[in-house]
Amino acid sequence: MFNLDRDIKRYFAIILLVFMGLFLFSSCKEDVFPKPASYLRLDYPVANYANFENECPFTFEMNSEAIIKGEKDCGFTITYPKMKATIYLTYKPVNNNINTLLRDAQKLTYEHVIKADDILEQPYLNPSKKVYGMFYQVDGNAATNSQFYVTDSTKHFVTGSVYFYAKPNFDSIMPAVSYIKNDMQRLMETLKWK
Repeated sequence: MFNLDRDIKRYFAIILLVFMGLFLFSSCKEDVFPKPASYLRLDYPVANYANFENECPFTFEMNSEAIIKGEKDCGFTITYPKMKATIYLTYKPVNNNINTLLRDAQKLTYEHVIKADDILEQPYLNPSKKVYGMFYQVDGNAATNSQFYVTDSTKHFVTGSVYFYAKPNFDSIMPAVSYIKNDMQRLMETLKWK
């Protein structure tokens, strides 16, 4: 026999079970969380240094991975293509203008104080080679992260600074900054006058 009341109850019970089953099945998924911001891990080869010498009045050691090009008046560009960075070296003879050269080198560094979080100064003295100078580490989103100058105080004056051809986001370029900073310190500490 046909019992409409019983069939409607059965129909609603089946629909209720289907909806409950769909609800339970769809709620068993894991919670979805957004991934945290991260940066690409960059590893660079161990630096191998070689002596660089030409007709200029100084020599130094540089990373064999870098490419050096001579500019006018014993200036050089040392490029790191993988890191999109260049070290600019400038040579100037000292002609009773040591105070002006020192002031200009320091002014160049402290122009970055607007964007820099901190500027660390590391004096360098090597009396046996007559090389005296200062290494600057510029922390923060400045255009340059490392600079230096060296002199013998009587004849020669060399400055160096590194620039990256990328947005100066210090966190993202930190591995390259650290790598090139070590190269710049090595260059400065191995510089000899002829």
